[in-house]
Amino acid sequence: MRPLQSVINIIVVPALTGLAVALAVLLWAPGQNPATPALPAGSELNTDGTQVAQPPVSSGPVSYADAVDRAAPAVVNIYTRKVVKRKTHPLFDDPFFQRFFRTNPEPNERIQSSLGSGVIMSPDGYVLTNNHVINGADQIVVALHDGRDVNAQVVGTDPEADLAVLKIDLADLPYMQVKENNKLRIGDVVMAIGNPFGVGQTVTLGIVSATGRTELGINTYEDYIQTDAAINPGNSGGALINAHGELVGINTAIYSKSGGSQGIGFAIPASVAMRTLTDIATHGTTIRGWLGIEVQESSPQLLKALGLPEALTGLIVTGIYEHGPADKAKLNVGDILVKINGEEADNARRAMNQIAALRPGDQIDLEYIREGKTGTTHAIAGQRQPHTAANASEIPPAATVE
Repeated sequence: MRPLQSVINIIVVPALTGLAVALAVLLWAPGQNPATPALPAGSELNTDGTQVAQPPVSSGPVSYADAVDRAAPAVVNIYTRKVVKRKTHPLFDDPFFQRFFRTNPEPNERIQSSLGSGVIMSPDGYVLTNNHVINGADQIVVALHDGRDVNAQVVGTDPEADLAVLKIDLADLPYMQVKENNKLRIGDVVMAIGNPFGVGQTVTLGIVSATGRTELGINTYEDYIQTDAAINPGNSGGALINAHGELVGINTAIYSKSGGSQGIGFAIPASVAMRTLTDIATHGTTIRGWLGIEVQESSPQLLKALGLPEALTGLIVTGIYEHGPADKAKLNVGDILVKINGEEADNARRAMNQIAALRPGDQIDLEYIREGKTGTTHAIAGQRQPHTAANASEIPPAATVE
């Protein structure tokens, strides 16, 4: 028996062990059970082990030169001259005083020059710029990107929106393309083109930082695009363009403590500027809707005094123009407007812009609260008479908000 046992130990046991190892190798060999392929860095797996689909990678344009090439020829430099009377003491004009002190009469007028930018908007020579760039100017010279310059005529101005329309008479004019569906998003790339400090046409790059900026105290009507693209004195009236070279705004003002760019600039949306251009070119003035009321934003204190819920938001009617649209619609002083054309009426500035955007004859649906009860009425928009912005002449190019 011992010899047989030895044979088993020497032959059979190693054979069985080798067979087991061979089976294990076959079961785990790469050719029989392929391993999961390596995934790109950052890839994720679903719970069933399949790879999560990744969005296509886009590097975006590495240069915006094509956009600038399309837009830059339509951006012009604007130079103005204004005769300013110098204030002198009446004694200096007295011949006896001049003879006694041996003084010569000095001219009491001087020439004041300023600069800004503008945008050619049509092949027949309409130019958009800011009102404060050309306000009070006796001479306006437009210098084109191609080296030509020409005197410009003022077609009309809109001081309440700080816009002006000029006309130049030249052939073969380049003109700006406007983004038709002008829906800007925060983060969109934009470029400012203008003539900062008179150094010549300059392009700066940034993004849309915010939209719908109001209550800055610059103009009556405010609905600004905010950007961090550098805007400096001389940029006023120039173009804010998108990455395709289309106009999205007219550069107007900066927020600055130093007078230079600090990364907060403001531009009038192209849609607003184009409406002003069309109105002035057609009618000589901007056409705006008018409701004929004065309002005050509600506050918890006022609402409590009126016996209304303090959480209520609305605009308290404090004045009504006789025979105006609101008067004809039977609104009363003390009514609280809560909706205008279906939109919440919780901000006086936005409500004014909303009404101004209408055309005379448009219907205005109003929802209000009177003596604790909700009511509705309809008004027909009138035409708001233009007013001169009180601070228009005080705004230097580019305007600075401090």
